[in-house]
Amino acid sequence: MSSPEPTREAPREGASKRRRGLLILAALVIVAGLAWGAYWFAHGRWFVATDNAYVGGPIVQVTAEITGTVRTVHPTETESVRAGEPLLDLDTADARVALDAALADLAHTVRQVHGSFVQVERARAQLAAHEVELRRAQADFRRRSSISAGGAVSTEEIAHASEAIEGLVAGVRAAREELNLALTQTQGTTLERHPQVAGAATRVRDAALALKRTTIASPVDGVVGKKGVDVGQRVAPGTPLLAVVPLQEVWVDANFKEVQLRRMHIGQPVTMHADLYGRGVTYHGRVKGFSPGTGAAFALLPAQNASGNWIKIVQRVPVRITLDPIELHEHPLRIGLSMGVEVDLHEQSGPLLAAPTRQVAASMPQNPERDPEVEATIERVIAQSAGRTGAR
Repeated sequence: MSSPEPTREAPREGASKRRRGLLILAALVIVAGLAWGAYWFAHGRWFVATDNAYVGGPIVQVTAEITGTVRTVHPTETESVRAGEPLLDLDTADARVALDAALADLAHTVRQVHGSFVQVERARAQLAAHEVELRRAQADFRRRSSISAGGAVSTEEIAHASEAIEGLVAGVRAAREELNLALTQTQGTTLERHPQVAGAATRVRDAALALKRTTIASPVDGVVGKKGVDVGQRVAPGTPLLAVVPLQEVWVDANFKEVQLRRMHIGQPVTMHADLYGRGVTYHGRVKGFSPGTGAAFALLPAQNASGNWIKIVQRVPVRITLDPIELHEHPLRIGLSMGVEVDLHEQSGPLLAAPTRQVAASMPQNPERDPEVEATIERVIAQSAGRTGAR
């Protein structure tokens, strides 16, 4: 018979191996935990990351400012344009007719107002003539009165002379009122600054501006997108025509959990990766500011957290991040692209709220209030209608 000793030692050896394996596994877990704890304490706790981030930017909507029919569409969608470059041309026939009518109205108004100035001089001359006649009649009356005592002049003649003086006094009074009436139309102004002429000139400027607006130019540098207009389409003021996206001014909106914002400050450095380019391209930026509310608070249908069937959900706050212009130029981004974002929290000196600023985020070129060419046309029409010599 065989001895039972080897049979008893086999389970002991198996248990010893299992114990040794569990100890090794426990040691590995402890080492990994210590390594992760050391990493978190030295490095990980100073960084927060999210992949809930997307490229944002201004979308400049180009709309019509006047009513018209689209005659030409210059750029197609996805083409780059420069600020001031024509985008669309509207039919100019209606605008040119309106401008011609405004110029004709200006000429007619200048002639009327010029007649008012002439009427003032005419009223002055008439008043002076009536005053001369009155003085002559008064002198004749005095002479007749001085010799009437000797019988050289009859009483009837004296009475007629007195009545003539009364009539001339009334004529002088009427001529003075006519002069005052004429002065109310012209006093304190010149032909060019007369309200009626100024109003007609404003209508000319308005018609010239409408003619200029038949050419719709790009307000900014960017790429054309969302084109919704074609040749022959009738558009009205405010009709969206297309959009121009200035891709050189984009930013990143990262939606961090509320618990990740505890030590986040404005100005902290950020590293980013776009899904478009992968991990091989790294963008650098800075935290610019925080949204004043969570995404749910600004949703179309905000959550009603006061209702009875409430479930706590960790909220996210949009954080605006600027991009390095040089890196953005080398690797352009498009609005809506997904980004991976990591914020370095070491720098804690930045503010939690953005300081008030008057800086203009974006603006379009300002047209001059007075077009020199239109002003020259107005001056020429005024000079010609007033009959001034040397007017061309």
